[in-house]
Amino acid sequence: MKKTLKIVLSFMLIGIFSSAFANSIKWSMPGDSLTLDPHAQNEGPTHMVSRQIYEGLVTPGINMEILPQLAESWVAIADDTWIFNIRRGVTFHDGSSLTASDVAFSINRARTAPSDMVDLIKSITSATALNDHTVEIKTDGPNPILLNELTQIFVMSEGWAKANNCEASYNWDAGETSYCASNANGTGPFEITFREQDVRTVFEKNNNWWGNHYAHNIDKIELLPIKNDATRVAALLSGEIDYTNVVPVQDIKRINSSSGHSVKMTPQNRTIFFGMDQGSAELNSSNIKGKNPFADKRVRLAMYHALDMDAIQDKVMRGQSVPAGIITAPGVNGHTAARDQRMAYDPETSKKLLAEAGYPNGFEVTLDCPNDRYINDEAICVAAIGMFAKIGVTVNLDAKTKSQHFSEVKEGDANGMTSDMYMLGWGVPTFDSHYVYSYLFESSGSWNKVNFSNARVDELVAAMGVETDLDERNAMIAEAWDITQDDVTYLPLHHQVVNQAAKSNVDVPIRMNNEPLFRFANVN
Repeated sequence: MKKTLKIVLSFMLIGIFSSAFANSIKWSMPGDSLTLDPHAQNEGPTHMVSRQIYEGLVTPGINMEILPQLAESWVAIADDTWIFNIRRGVTFHDGSSLTASDVAFSINRARTAPSDMVDLIKSITSATALNDHTVEIKTDGPNPILLNELTQIFVMSEGWAKANNCEASYNWDAGETSYCASNANGTGPFEITFREQDVRTVFEKNNNWWGNHYAHNIDKIELLPIKNDATRVAALLSGEIDYTNVVPVQDIKRINSSSGHSVKMTPQNRTIFFGMDQGSAELNSSNIKGKNPFADKRVRLAMYHALDMDAIQDKVMRGQSVPAGIITAPGVNGHTAARDQRMAYDPETSKKLLAEAGYPNGFEVTLDCPNDRYINDEAICVAAIGMFAKIGVTVNLDAKTKSQHFSEVKEGDANGMTSDMYMLGWGVPTFDSHYVYSYLFESSGSWNKVNFSNARVDELVAAMGVETDLDERNAMIAEAWDITQDDVTYLPLHHQVVNQAAKSNVDVPIRMNNEPLFRFANVN
């Protein structure tokens, strides 16, 4: 008994000693990942979680440069054929070995509906395992940005997915779910050991990871979503959390004044904007019946001139935003400083345009807005509504959590009603305008919920997807922006700024896509 008791006490002491010296980070942001299925939702926080546990053939580095990951090397052997050599000795979290078959399976899964990645990799016609360590990817003609696109495609275990009845992705937007929505099995540096949606997710170090274990010293990460800004900041300052990658702009000075905390900031690759349904015959929420005010460009232009983005930058964003004239951020191919210049704030011109369009007394409409996704999202919507009121347009606010907001914008509400006007934010992981067009402007784009349709833009999007001559391709991108900006398809608001805060002994590299890479994080 004495011997047994000594052994038990020894193990207890070892456990206490290990726990005391284990490095952990308690991480918080306003909302949780929408799903653990890496192909079901193309959404920022969802990718933030997936990036810790899943990996791709290639990956964006800290400075967004494209680096090898599960592929050690690659070569284009023809305009439409790429060969990727798969890294050897890689295992999934369940211990099974990575093979080329897993890679091919994952790419084909991601490019097949109802995956939300279809628009991203629509040029891929097939992915085939030639042997255990070689994958062939064929595209519909040349694709000059294939590697950029593949940074967002995560690799799953084919056997695990099939064994758990999630061989295909599932329709998150329609309210479906699957085993892979709440469980994960990747090859990444961390594995999920506990998951309670919207409450707590625990990641633990994958000791069998193939990568550089010396680049970080993190043993455990706990994701604790805290929707309320004030509560999240209070939790940081009291020590309940160690790090947040979403900092309320009004609290930056307060956090910086704490000797035990610091704030990092950098321009973000994300633009916030409003969408207006210009394609439906009649708006669902408007008092105007039998026609659609947003179908008239003059009305869309009136809404644009009504927005005082300098005031929103100053009062709502406390200087932590850059007013935008285009719905893509600096650094994205196709963005220019000239296109990013906003048209003047001019409510009198707005009133004249509304009168010319036949709405001298304005009209009524509902604005759908998330309240836990973008920086001060609901506050921006409230400020904008006051500005619209000055030109006679009554805008009613419907603010809700991001999961409900995205679902209703994309698929309609429980009654099948689509959104007449909505807020959306768009990051561009490929750093190329083609990504923006594919989702937001192309007639078949899965997030083209303004119902914009232009045959020439569709033609240009298809052409730039295969054009390898840089000058010709950039000319196509420029022409498409000429058309869409003249159309006032969307109302650009501003480019976000990334602010992240942490305890002074916690170092998480800041990145312009606001996606933390804990494999480069350290606790000192």
